[in-house]
Amino acid sequence: MARHPRFIRSRAIPGRMLPLAVAAVSVVALAPAASADGQGHHGRFTPGAPGVGDSYFPLEGNGGYDVRHYSLALSYDPDYDQLDGTVTVTARATQDLSRFDLDLSGMDVDKVWVDRHQARYQRRGQELVITPRQGLRKGRTFTAVIRYGGVPQTIVGSPIVFGSPYGFLHTPDGAFVGGEPNGASTWFPVNDHPSDKATYDYTITVPKGLTAVANGRPAGHRTAVAGFSRRASKTRAEVFKWREDSPMASYLTTIDIGRWDVRQGRTPRGVPNYTAVDPELLAAQPDAVSFFYDTTSEVTDLWSKTFGEYAFGSTGAIADDARFNGQPLGFSLETQSKPVYSAVRSTGTIAHELAHQWYGDAVSPARWKDVWLNESFATWAAWYYNEVHGRQTVHDAARATYAARPFPDREGRPYWSVLTADPQRDTMFNDRVYSGGGMMLQFLREKIGDDRFFTLLRTWYAQHKYGNARTEQFTALAQRVAGQDLSGFFKDWLYSPVKPDIPQD
Repeated sequence: MARHPRFIRSRAIPGRMLPLAVAAVSVVALAPAASADGQGHHGRFTPGAPGVGDSYFPLEGNGGYDVRHYSLALSYDPDYDQLDGTVTVTARATQDLSRFDLDLSGMDVDKVWVDRHQARYQRRGQELVITPRQGLRKGRTFTAVIRYGGVPQTIVGSPIVFGSPYGFLHTPDGAFVGGEPNGASTWFPVNDHPSDKATYDYTITVPKGLTAVANGRPAGHRTAVAGFSRRASKTRAEVFKWREDSPMASYLTTIDIGRWDVRQGRTPRGVPNYTAVDPELLAAQPDAVSFFYDTTSEVTDLWSKTFGEYAFGSTGAIADDARFNGQPLGFSLETQSKPVYSAVRSTGTIAHELAHQWYGDAVSPARWKDVWLNESFATWAAWYYNEVHGRQTVHDAARATYAARPFPDREGRPYWSVLTADPQRDTMFNDRVYSGGGMMLQFLREKIGDDRFFTLLRTWYAQHKYGNARTEQFTALAQRVAGQDLSGFFKDWLYSPVKPDIPQD
């Protein structure tokens, strides 16, 4: 993720009444509580945990099951900001489950089914607590279907992202979704932690004249006559299908709805490229579609040669004229297979977001404290992009960054006091997680040499592709590849709250 700081007044979206009352706790009694599995096994079933135990987000994610696939059937009506959906979750129980949770913030739940039987549910804050008719045996694959709707609420005022709005963002012609770190649960029920990756498919219905773009590759488009819940009668509509068939962390999901200029093709190395640009951006930069398409193709192929072959079925870009309360948004985000950009961004930003397709998307953090494995790597990659193109070397960029950061930190501007490998929740996107770790990677490169350094990056990607990884795994691999003790180096650069001495040339 790249944040582009600018002042944005944070306040709630102008009120629109939800079609159903939203209650802090609502209960629907539909079936007796599960006490046996139908085969006489009483008393063995226990509730899944309401969180995965992440120290930064204790209630994000849930225990007791592993999601394999999400199927999202969504209908979005921009005239009313109304999203209605039926989400089918296919999962495997990892314990004998009497009940389990999904994360869902706001929205109104209508009905829930588990394995085709209507199930009881409760709302407890962000937890959607589901009790199936019968207990779910460990190892069993099951499906949960949730029918829901409402106006997704944008997250505003969070110190995590410096107060900038994020999550589901309502635009004049549709929606723009950037959910890192915890915005996915504002628009669909989900096991919202990067440790539980799954594949996805989307069926998105929108009013005629609009286009819906999502992760992965397009899987079909048709016109239809459809009903939108706030409208008195059916109307002409467009239905778009998308599929992401590689495992994806929930914070990387996106749906982007509006009017787009679309260009499709392949990179020179053969990766499909789907680039969508809001026509509003063309007024200021008429070549914006070609700029995003060509830069994305070039960078995707460069990183494939540098880090290892691209992991996903498509690359691309989604560039929107995205605003909140009329003010331009200031971020770009590495949503899987095609990053989202809230305006026309630089080649360096595109290089950064596409590097995340390797480090952050294909290899995702096991815990949010490991987020530097995303951001430091992408920062170093953007510096390296300049070096490859004959501009400032990474050697010089790292030293310029080091010189620009005094110690002790200036009041109100923490940097060295933030630990790269454990930055704490409200400072998890502090610049030390970006440039501080970027410096560390460059100094590691100089310490162990280019051959070992690039072997390290490629091996790290190959070993953890489509999975999750921790800081300790990276430092252990680095020491094996380097053939030397790097514990002191990593202590200084990842875990020290002071400014380390710069390595000598």
